Amino acid sequence: MRLVFAGTPETALPALRALLGSPRHEVAAVVTRPDAQSGRGRRLHPSPVAEVAEEAGVEVLRPEKAGDPEFLDRLRAIAPDCCPVVAYGALLPQAALDIPRFGWVNLHFSLLPAWRGAAPVQHAVLNGDEITGASTFQIVKALDAGPVYGVLTEEVRPDDTSGELLARLAVSGAELLAATVDGIEDGTLTARPQPAEGVSVAPKINVEDARVDWKAPAFRVDRLVRACTPAPGAWTEFRGQRVKLGPVRPAPDAADLPPGHIAASKNTVLVGTATHPVALGDVQPQGKRLMSAGEWARGARITSGDVVT
Repeated sequence: MRLVFAGTPETALPALRALLGSPRHEVAAVVTRPDAQSGRGRRLHPSPVAEVAEEAGVEVLRPEKAGDPEFLDRLRAIAPDCCPVVAYGALLPQAALDIPRFGWVNLHFSLLPAWRGAAPVQHAVLNGDEITGASTFQIVKALDAGPVYGVLTEEVRPDDTSGELLARLAVSGAELLAATVDGIEDGTLTARPQPAEGVSVAPKINVEDARVDWKAPAFRVDRLVRACTPAPGAWTEFRGQRVKLGPVRPAPDAADLPPGHIAASKNTVLVGTATHPVALGDVQPQGKRLMSAGEWARGARITSGDVVT
């Protein structure tokens, strides 16, 4: 089939590479978000998907909006049979959805209808799901509500960060998406409507959502930090300045501490929660490099009675 692939971040690369390497399909173009500013010089840089496509000699479309007339005209001219999507990052209007004869097929990192929305992996970690997965489905106007072609499951490990879990799903999901496109082409796959029961939503987790509430139980603090690693990054305040936190370790055998109170020894920095303390891992004080909690405690000269908020 003639394909136009839509995606933007590194998460989409395993799927793009799988389709580029398929002997059955031609990736005629990719659609990605416009170049964005990054780095110290705030220079414009292409998305990871754009970089891989350009290396492969594939046309790159960067519409500001997927409803732009120029973009729609170009998409019609390319005449794709199907448009596979992984983390494109923008809404697709009906005018775009109507162009390919087999529609737009999205790889979503949850077991639909669970965790519809922008941050399914983060919410799976945050809510303590033991099993998650990925689904391929036909994109319709309603958010992540289209009929499903295929699914795979993935165990959520007790120490998984959202970044680690997403990396595994991106690889296994690439195989699922490629198999889905194959099945659509040869007519062996039929999309089935999602059940009405079990719907949950996974809105984007912003920086304010990532602030640690030390009055929460230790398991909740642990999940929040892992869910927000690597982005947007969990954080707390110490002496009026923000400190980013890497994954913590619940310490149920440690002596109790009031929520937010710090106890620092040579090798361990504990912080109290509503239940038992947690041991801090890596931290990054505002304006400084990433460092171990012990190094941070020594440099900040933390003493008994110091608190994070």
